[in-house]
Amino acid sequence: MIAFLESQPLAVSIGLFVACSLVIGVVGTRLTHIVDDLADRTGLGEAIAGAVLLGMATSLSGIVLSVSAALADQPELAMSNALGGIAVQTLFLTLADVAHRRANLEHAAASIGNLMQCGLLVCLLGLLLVGRFSPEWTLWQVHPITPLLFIGYLFGLKLVQRAQVNPMWRPARTHETRLDEPDQQALQRSLRTLWLSFAAMAVTLGVSGWLLERSATVISTETGLSQAAVGVLLTSVATSLPELVTSIAAVRRGALTLAVAGIIGGNAFDTLFAAASDIAYRQGSIYHAVPDDVALWIALSLLMTGVLMLGLIRRQEQGPGRIGFESVAVIACYLGGVMMLLLGGTTQNG
Repeated sequence: MIAFLESQPLAVSIGLFVACSLVIGVVGTRLTHIVDDLADRTGLGEAIAGAVLLGMATSLSGIVLSVSAALADQPELAMSNALGGIAVQTLFLTLADVAHRRANLEHAAASIGNLMQCGLLVCLLGLLLVGRFSPEWTLWQVHPITPLLFIGYLFGLKLVQRAQVNPMWRPARTHETRLDEPDQQALQRSLRTLWLSFAAMAVTLGVSGWLLERSATVISTETGLSQAAVGVLLTSVATSLPELVTSIAAVRRGALTLAVAGIIGGNAFDTLFAAASDIAYRQGSIYHAVPDDVALWIALSLLMTGVLMLGLIRRQEQGPGRIGFESVAVIACYLGGVMMLLLGGTTQNG
């Protein structure tokens, strides 16, 4: 099956890439409604449901792609897909901000859960940088930072949950603040049906991610594009389509906390792409196997997350172009990163 997919001509691979991207986008739209209902039905709340259920499910296609690439000895594609995904998903929040015309999205969706998740994401991205610049030690070909990423993620989720149950800080309510309130219609839906629907859609996203990796490999080979460019500009965008679709759909449903939590929570989970890829990569530490133009996206993602956190704390109601200052800054950071990648403005890892 793998040999068959890799032997296809460029036109077929591009067609498969586009088809899988469409499947991911359509399934992601429906997944938002399911997770929003599960948040109400299970009592998890939008922030936790967005981080754990929506974040993990919409990230499945991406983690399958990164792990498949690492197993195929393509560390550059594996890591650029993971890191590019975090950056582009943060960029997608600016589009959700545009979709919410009443006020800046970060103003309306401010919550202790979203702030805690931003802090968790900063810590996980920091660990990735430590892994990149630490000695190239491995145990069974796995770098010590990898288990720390998993432990940090699980511990961070526990902190987020505790902060929501017993918050020591609350955002001031304004006339544009939207609270997380259960939908009475969702409370009447069958929990079993919701979970089965969620599982089926998650599997579909995972299979689509595997097919994307196969087609992306052919596209990189046939076009001469670097794996970093394919990962950051193509696969990360395609596997992140659920986050774009679900965030805008959540905004239109009025689930603003879910819209922001789905992106930030998904980004925190996406750092585990790197950890899973390190386990799958059998040539040593994957953090040291990638060039600087891939590692650059760790720093850019840190910067974009820090700007987003400032926006959630500042809570500007209206900014330039009726969006927040943080959205303008995030767009500038992402475009700057793309220019550096395409123009080769970073030094390659020797």
